[in-house]
Amino acid sequence: MVERLKPEDRAAGLKNLSEWHLCEGREAISKSFRFHDFCEAFGFMAQVALVAEKMNHHPEWSNVYRSVDITLATHDVDGLSQLDLDLAAQIDRIAERA
Repeated sequence: MVERLKPEDRAAGLKNLSEWHLCEGREAISKSFRFHDFCEAFGFMAQVALVAEKMNHHPEWSNVYRSVDITLATHDVDGLSQLDLDLAAQIDRIAERA
């Protein structure tokens, strides 16, 4: 069963993630990504979708042209879990290749 991260574990996990930050008003993390164009942004989203589906942990996201905004939280624990940190790290690896 997935568990909500303790504040110290959340802070330690965020130190290992570049540019992810805590959301104001809720226990979640988010990051914005910019790409060369819409096709590159959509390709990134498709790759993230495959990883998220495999993890059975899905992001909240929006896409406008070449921008993708992603928010991660674990709804089952009403906050952050290790799943969020793991998915964020996977997303960063995908973005590096995009």
